[in-house]
Amino acid sequence: MQVTETLSEGLKRELKVVIPAKDMEAQMNVRLADAKDKVRINGFRPGKVPVAHLKKMYGKSIMAELVNEIVRERPTAILSERGEKSATQPSITMTEDEAEAEKILAAQADFEFSIAYEVIPPIELQPTTGIKVTREVVEVSEDEVTEQILKVAESARSYETKKGKAAEGDRVTMNYLGKVDGEAFDGGAAEDAELVIGSNRFIPGFEDQLVGVKAGDEKVITVTFPSEYPAANLAGKEATFDITVKDVAAAAELEINDDLATKLGLESADKLKEIVRSQIEGQYGNVTRQKVKRQILDQLDELYKFDAPQGLVDAEFENIWRQINTDLAQSGKTFADEDTTEEEARAEYTKLAERRVRLGLVLSEIGEKAGVEVTEEEMQRALYAQLQQFPGQQKEILDFFRNTPGASASLRAPIFEEKVIDKLLSEVDVTDKTVSKEELMADDEDDASEKPAKKAAPKKKAAKADDAAEGEEAAPKKKAAPKKKAAEDSAE
Repeated sequence: MQVTETLSEGLKRELKVVIPAKDMEAQMNVRLADAKDKVRINGFRPGKVPVAHLKKMYGKSIMAELVNEIVRERPTAILSERGEKSATQPSITMTEDEAEAEKILAAQADFEFSIAYEVIPPIELQPTTGIKVTREVVEVSEDEVTEQILKVAESARSYETKKGKAAEGDRVTMNYLGKVDGEAFDGGAAEDAELVIGSNRFIPGFEDQLVGVKAGDEKVITVTFPSEYPAANLAGKEATFDITVKDVAAAAELEINDDLATKLGLESADKLKEIVRSQIEGQYGNVTRQKVKRQILDQLDELYKFDAPQGLVDAEFENIWRQINTDLAQSGKTFADEDTTEEEARAEYTKLAERRVRLGLVLSEIGEKAGVEVTEEEMQRALYAQLQQFPGQQKEILDFFRNTPGASASLRAPIFEEKVIDKLLSEVDVTDKTVSKEELMADDEDDASEKPAKKAAPKKKAAKADDAAEGEEAAPKKKAAPKKKAAEDSAE
């Protein structure tokens, strides 16, 4: 086998591979000899079939198998011998001339093919001693724990029917029928619907007009659906709701005690406080980690400057671009609405794709050199988490990961990345800083990693579920105001 490099331009490589016809024929003859004792052909005793006859019958099919095996297995071996790693699956090109192909299968012509690929550039790891990060820490107060418990406890709050008019915090039970231009619309009607005034579950203005109603009242409420309401036929429209009030109930006082804990399925108030505190600390901890990770990635981005393989950059860009266009379509916005143009957005997100790929390669090299591994147990936990997200589709998801080449890498990559970040955190200079929750949660628009990749790009809308959503009562519900957020930076 002869391997000749025909292109070496930046990270691009092309190789020409030639396997002489006599070598191909020799490999074919070995397989024919092996088949001689196994095949059964009428007119010949077992093991006595002439090789020439076998070649006539099976030669081409065996050569076709050889060709497929060579193009499937040899490129990896060739690159390994050259000490190179391909950034993506190498592209294999063979002759498309039918006459030439027939000669190859008949061992009358050399088998030639080319391999085109991009190499992963060599990365010389830099010392991490100069990396410094600030880890923001929030001390969870007793008041915050109490506030959160009371929010959780709303589901366990009891109400007692009261005489007189409804006020803020009261629960109103009602029938309603929604209309636009005098016509009822789908999803705009309900019976015995319960709504706590001030919960902000319904569209703006609806709950305010319930203040002062009492059992037996009939009333028409007029509201305007938000312009960003998900149902396009209702967005921005004025609507009326015919209301019949069936009951007004006042909320009982909430006390954090063992009885409340029991209603929430726990053994004591102390256990309830412990769990809620742990949840709050976990939420803040996740934000803290992401900020620390961002600082590390930003400094690695400054340390490592090299050309990223274009194939990887293109693939990463397509992932980002697909998400951006999906977000724009869902929000009904255009690039102009986000104060940019498609051309500017493409340029900015291309830079973000390059950064992600480059940092991904750096983290991969750091992890490989440090011997970071993802265990089978960790993979199983990640798979279980996927299954939990899609109840009822477990079989389809399992089949996908079992049968799709490379699918398991989507589970492994984020685990590997976080373990590499853990290793870096054990090496870099970390300074803890106590901050308020407002400071921790603030979105720092001047973050270095936002420039220039996110400067003029359309911002992503963060989906936020409405609290206490209830089936068919979707129509009058308030749509949560979209939080605009730039595409998140990650090395994944």
